[in-house]
Amino acid sequence: MAESRFSVSTVESESKKNGIHMGATIISRPLRTSVEMVERGDPNPQPETWLHDAGWRRKRSLAQLTREALPRMENYRNSKRALKRPSLGELHGDHLITEEDEKQPQRDTKSPTPAGGIKLGWIQGVLIPCLLNIWGVMLFLRISWVVAQAGITLTLVIIAVSAIVCVITTLSMSAICTNGEVKGGGIYYIISRSLGPEFGASVGIIFAFANAVAASMNTIGFCDSLNDLLLNQGVKIIDNSVNDVRIVGTVALIVMCIICAVGMDWESKAQNFLIAIIVGAMVDFVVGTLMGPRDLGEIANGFVGLSAETLSQNFQPNFRFSEGLDHDFFSVFAIFFPSVTGIQAGANISGDLKDPASAIPKGTLLSLLISMVSYALMVLFAGGGALRDASGNVTDLLLMNNTPVDFSGISQCVNTTAGCKYGLHNSYSVMQLMSAWGPFIYAGCWAATLSTALTNLLSVPRLIQALGVDRIYPGLIFFSKPYGKHGEPYRGYVLTFFVSLMFLLIADLNTIAPLISNFYLASYALINFCTFHAALVRPLGWRPTFRYYNVWVSLLGFLLCIGIMLLISWIMSLVTFAIFFTLYLIVHYRKPDVNWGSSTQAQMYKTALSSAHNLAKTGEHVKNYWPQLLVLAGKPQDRPALVDLGNLITKSGSLMIVGDISQQKLSYKERAHRTRSGDEWLRGRKVRAFCTGVHGFSFECGARALMQAVGVGRLAPNVLLMGYKADWASAPPADLESYFNVLHTAFETKLAVGIVRVSGGLDFSAVAGAEEPNSGLTAASSSGDLRVRAPIMHADSDLDIRADSQLSSRHNLNLLTLTTSRSFTMSEKSDTKDKKKDKKGIDIHRQVVYKSASGIELSMEQLSHMTIFKRKQEPGTIDVWWLYDDGGLTMLLPYIISQRSAWARCQLRIFALANRHHELELEERNMANLLAKFRIDYSSLTMVQDITEPPQPETKKTFEELIKTFTDDTGECKISPTELTTLSEKTNRQLRLRELLLANSSAARLVVMSLPMPRKGSVSAPLYMAWLEVLSRDLPPVMFVRGNHTSVLTFYS
Repeated sequence: MAESRFSVSTVESESKKNGIHMGATIISRPLRTSVEMVERGDPNPQPETWLHDAGWRRKRSLAQLTREALPRMENYRNSKRALKRPSLGELHGDHLITEEDEKQPQRDTKSPTPAGGIKLGWIQGVLIPCLLNIWGVMLFLRISWVVAQAGITLTLVIIAVSAIVCVITTLSMSAICTNGEVKGGGIYYIISRSLGPEFGASVGIIFAFANAVAASMNTIGFCDSLNDLLLNQGVKIIDNSVNDVRIVGTVALIVMCIICAVGMDWESKAQNFLIAIIVGAMVDFVVGTLMGPRDLGEIANGFVGLSAETLSQNFQPNFRFSEGLDHDFFSVFAIFFPSVTGIQAGANISGDLKDPASAIPKGTLLSLLISMVSYALMVLFAGGGALRDASGNVTDLLLMNNTPVDFSGISQCVNTTAGCKYGLHNSYSVMQLMSAWGPFIYAGCWAATLSTALTNLLSVPRLIQALGVDRIYPGLIFFSKPYGKHGEPYRGYVLTFFVSLMFLLIADLNTIAPLISNFYLASYALINFCTFHAALVRPLGWRPTFRYYNVWVSLLGFLLCIGIMLLISWIMSLVTFAIFFTLYLIVHYRKPDVNWGSSTQAQMYKTALSSAHNLAKTGEHVKNYWPQLLVLAGKPQDRPALVDLGNLITKSGSLMIVGDISQQKLSYKERAHRTRSGDEWLRGRKVRAFCTGVHGFSFECGARALMQAVGVGRLAPNVLLMGYKADWASAPPADLESYFNVLHTAFETKLAVGIVRVSGGLDFSAVAGAEEPNSGLTAASSSGDLRVRAPIMHADSDLDIRADSQLSSRHNLNLLTLTTSRSFTMSEKSDTKDKKKDKKGIDIHRQVVYKSASGIELSMEQLSHMTIFKRKQEPGTIDVWWLYDDGGLTMLLPYIISQRSAWARCQLRIFALANRHHELELEERNMANLLAKFRIDYSSLTMVQDITEPPQPETKKTFEELIKTFTDDTGECKISPTELTTLSEKTNRQLRLRELLLANSSAARLVVMSLPMPRKGSVSAPLYMAWLEVLSRDLPPVMFVRGNHTSVLTFYS
């Protein structure tokens, strides 16, 4: 019988468990090669390529056969419109996938097309923008002055140092820019995403400020050049000086800001034209210098033509007093350095580049090479063709046949009181003088200055907008509002205009340039530090495609920038550092809610991991002991008082883990929500703790799992803190045994134990809300605000709403915002007419009712119980009943609590057992001496000597009624007569101790007492819980403590 070409198989029930839907059929077709088909007599065998076609067809229909997603770029984007791969639970077949998840739109199986927009190559996108930014005002107006001051030698050194700084920074920047897409914000985006918002925002503000000032500097350069042209034409506005610069500069700034706000689409098209003008102007200068002076007037003004003699005269430095300052190498460097800034132009638009990995380093480094070579040529030509000083008088020349034979006469003006008006030292228009056609130099100067100023004015508002969108500084959010379809930050343009105008009014290039140098150097230093830090830490996300960087070269660049800043002006550098750290601290203490995966976070992880390893290597020492708590509170918001007490003990100096045991098996979403809500609640309450949970276990098994597995190395709990089981008498026997066994498990794992009992109980899970992901959450969930219904009683009201516990109104009302991270509604239940009648005599304590977000009503007493360990305590005592030596933990915990500010007004009273009646004074002295050696302050010490006295009949009767249910033969959990007889003396001690507690500690703020040891196999759960019941009933908050009998106190130094 011929083999069937298709085989059809129905999915069996077992297959359904593997994610195949019921009723589905699988159609399989055996693949055959063309050779097999010929052998079978197929007249039209297909070529082997049909396998590829079949695979292609199968790939197209893959979405119909599986939920799996193919690796696509869109799956990794952060955009809301990006494709989302199916969740792990969806693929695994979780039964908790909601209908909303199922109704999500079908996944697009086609390859997504790249986003629209023209991608730029390295020439248009990097090289030309960088050259336009680098060739600025200094090229045409200050390069000749720098040569006059520093000489050709030191000017070339200045250019070389600037080039080294920029090349190292370019290598660092290339590494960062190729480690992921760089979006709007340029330098700010680079640093903030690499080092975190603190560094990024601080440098972003400084860089934005530097760009705004650079815009004013280039505008001043444009105005100076225009003034020089007008002066040559005999035209002026006011004085051909500072006031003209201010007037023309203000108008130019307004026009440029309007151009930027309207749109700079033409700028990218015009940049080729602008760069051609600048290059043409430089060629004009070189050609004119090679041609030499055309008349005696040019020679008298200092242009003598290229010669070895002039070159040698200008080779050495000649620093002079100029514009109110005695110049030196670093002051001249500070004025020149802004002429090499602009290397970030390519990085600012890296998202618009075809291949940023190659375009940014290639274009930026080539632009640096071209610009530095052009600067060096300008220096050589200016130094070799012009004198430092010239009088401008033709009569000072020594002529022969109307040909000058000696130029020294025109430089003698330097020795006169009038001084010289021309030459490299005295005239900023030497380039116009030496060029083949002077007006072309003006065109080049204007193209360079205005294009750079426009670029600066365009970048600052965008940077401010990026800071505002990230909501780093609240003051900048106003200026970041977008307008129009392109999201133009018009308010940012207004802010940039006023900042630039403020510095424009200075109207002096040499004053502004050092300020910009400082800010740019600070920015470049941080770029280098970013690369150094990321390359040193090497997080897994650090995978730059640009490989030609080095961690130590980046560090050298960072140190070089800082060193140059200090050498230029240590005062200005300190001011820059102060501004930077102020901005840094503002962000650090505001703690913006951002997570950008910075290398700082990676460093924190590595540091924490290294510290944990190092801690594990060191042995424990009693002097370094801290109680590390495992608090069995369930969800932390369910038992706020228990968490608050744990926080009093640990604060920020020790470890606290809140253990959450759920007997139900929870889905991942439920577990994630449960953990997240607990963490948010802890943060809102300013509790430093970790939430961890187990699910699908009974209370006993879950507690055992937490005690055995929670923690890492030395960072593991050594104290178990849990609440008292107030319903032990009526609880199911299995629950009672489970609770009792948790104590045994704790002692078996050598953990200390603390049990807390508070009047009214600790469990407020009904108030906290149900466990559904969205239940109980309100708009004020993180702030804990108090919403009030009429009549209004604000949180700072002076009305006295004291409860029976005699709390002050200030403390009471503070509880409302501190109770939990959920909101509470306060209302009055009495009738409106009654309230009008009794406005003055109203009993506010009885009328006020608090409601949680879940609608559960709370009395003032309940609210007080929830925050009993949170609020500031009135003067009182903490009574410590240190009955048995457990290593000192019973003494240490209350001492720690008494050191907290909220409990500072509570003094320690210590009660200890006396061993012998006739040696009472000696034992009291010994105990006092021990406490003194432990350096523990206390207000009183009482030695209890009648603990062995028989208890009162009333106390015995209370105890018998308490255990009556468990002494009957019908109960599952029993107290046998043998057990009662055997432990009668111990029981009498507990009853006698109850009488002493009631007599001495009824008014205490907190009672801390040694926990009776539940000896395994000798005491049953109900009898032990009865002991705890009689020791803690009708008392203030009680904490039973039993250490693990290892010393936690020492009197040795």
